[in-house]
Amino acid sequence: MFQELSDKFEGIFQRLKGHGKVNEKHLDETMRDIRRALLEADVNYKVAKQLIAEIRQRALGADVVHSVTPAQQIIKIVNDELTRLMGGVHAPLKTVNIPPAIIMVIGLQGAGKTTFCGKLASLLKKQGKTPFLIGADLQRPAAAEQLRIVGEQVKVESYSNLQSDPVQVCKQGFKRARENGYDTIILDTAGLLHVDDRLMGELADIKTTLKPHDILFVADAMTGQDAVNAARIFLDRIDFTGIVLTKMDGDARGGAALSIKSVTGKPIQFIGTGEKLEALEKFHPERMASRILGMGDIVSLVEKAQDIVDLKQAKVLEKKIRRAEFTFDDFYDQLQQIKKMGPLSQIVGMIPGLNTKALKDAPVDDRAFVSIEAIINSMTKEEKQRPQIINGSRRLRIAKGSGTSVQEINRLLKQFFTMQKMMKKFNKKGMRGINMQFPF
Repeated sequence: MFQELSDKFEGIFQRLKGHGKVNEKHLDETMRDIRRALLEADVNYKVAKQLIAEIRQRALGADVVHSVTPAQQIIKIVNDELTRLMGGVHAPLKTVNIPPAIIMVIGLQGAGKTTFCGKLASLLKKQGKTPFLIGADLQRPAAAEQLRIVGEQVKVESYSNLQSDPVQVCKQGFKRARENGYDTIILDTAGLLHVDDRLMGELADIKTTLKPHDILFVADAMTGQDAVNAARIFLDRIDFTGIVLTKMDGDARGGAALSIKSVTGKPIQFIGTGEKLEALEKFHPERMASRILGMGDIVSLVEKAQDIVDLKQAKVLEKKIRRAEFTFDDFYDQLQQIKKMGPLSQIVGMIPGLNTKALKDAPVDDRAFVSIEAIINSMTKEEKQRPQIINGSRRLRIAKGSGTSVQEINRLLKQFFTMQKMMKKFNKKGMRGINMQFPF
């Protein structure tokens, strides 16, 4: 996410830090480099121009050129302006006094609307809500079936009727949701391949009939300024309340995220960060600005950990560590919890002072999990409990069973035994205040 832009900003600021003092010439060069980086990231030209003007004005106003730490001051100014550009603060969904709250999802076909509906339902469930999905997309073949499958995966009921029309489907779905006590309705509507007056009219009719509290425009972040242009067209016809950017984990240069709020005036509320139904994040401008500038996002990292960590299991694990009883079964369980947090490259990008570029000599590869799991699953119950008994013949058997090599078995065992020694040291020194939920 934003890796290319982050790398360019890192290079710009490294050059700036190389100057003991920063004069106006250095400032001009920095602003020119930032402008180029923004345009190459497909940021709207007018937005980039205005942003540079704001940064330069603040930099001169703060008398950065006479500061003891000019580079740090400029980085802070850029961070503040990027945060402001993307909306300043997180914009939550509206709360309603009388449920159900109605969330209407619109956008171009292929942007990921139906998948987002499932992700949002899953997120709302975690927050204690009882969501209900309505499939009002009767244009795309199998759209209603896809929504039903997504609903089953997150254990949320859905409704659609291919023999009816979208407005009637929404009416009947609303009636069913209210009768069964659901507090949130998520409407999946038809996606447009292009500006279609008939389908736009259909969306307008649904809006008029159900009067949704939130209308979320879903855009594919990988399409850059095309997503911004599409948002502008939808805004003129439907006047949505918020934006969702999908596929932020792909080859998204960042142009849509940095431009769309400024162009439309509507906040980005959610971003999709992967294909799994858990891969949805609330959009926090200040955290995203920190990620772009390579300063990490420890708050989001902690929130991810809190969502997936089993506290009861963590307490049991801590007792095992205290008694030096940590086994490969425990290792495997911890591995599963870390996998739920998302791709390792994203997790690394959230750690302050650490990013994927810094680890280019040791690539972050999620496929490494697959071989580790295969190795552990090829062990006997006794071997998992007492790995010290794994001799040469056992290693050969495990390698054949897991489709790996003896060298990989040796490497994993070495890492495991090193980790055990480290835990014993913690145990001798006292583990009070040490969180061992993720020992590796």
